[in-house]
Amino acid sequence: MKIGILGGTFNPIHNAHLRIAEEVRERFDLARILFVLAATPPHKPLAGDLPFAVRCEMVRRAIAGAPCFELSDIEGRRGGTSYSIDTLHALRSSHPEDEFFFIIGSDSFLEFGTWHAYAAIFSLCNIVVVERPGGAVAALDKALPPAVAGEFQYFGAEKRLAHHSGYSVYYLAGVPLAISSSAVRDLARLGRSIRYLVPDVVAHYIKEQRLYAHA
Repeated sequence: MKIGILGGTFNPIHNAHLRIAEEVRERFDLARILFVLAATPPHKPLAGDLPFAVRCEMVRRAIAGAPCFELSDIEGRRGGTSYSIDTLHALRSSHPEDEFFFIIGSDSFLEFGTWHAYAAIFSLCNIVVVERPGGAVAALDKALPPAVAGEFQYFGAEKRLAHHSGYSVYYLAGVPLAISSSAVRDLARLGRSIRYLVPDVVAHYIKEQRLYAHA
């Protein structure tokens, strides 16, 4: 089975997250997408210090009715800093027959060399780099951390990097919805509408719980 992994703080989850998941699912014919919620993100503090359970609830509501989408709370159950390498090892251990596609925004991929044990990730799964506003990657091979560039062969016509492990890094352009969680939080804090930026059920939950009113 081919499974996509879309990680994030989802603070809150918004329509660009959902569209990215759907685009990748369709493009690579994936059986399902796991929305892996970060409990303690390693790169920056969690804005507003919103509890893990509350962010889980927003994701649950957002993906309800989408049978190919599934919430994973693996990082909350594990505790500690939410490193992607640890999550990938755990998922491969529990699903040894499955093939994973790790989904990452192009802006994050440009900083991939700063991630914990990033080099090992290339040997655990395929990586799908999705174009994000302000973070387009002109040449995928040039965006690689120099320390691992020699481990790949670049196929420009396919927008694919083939790793010596047998996995690949793919680039998916044309999904640049300019929505960010920080912009949604700012609007909610000001009491402005966030409709059409997040699913209606998430907008209702944020308003009902006054989640970002004092952020």
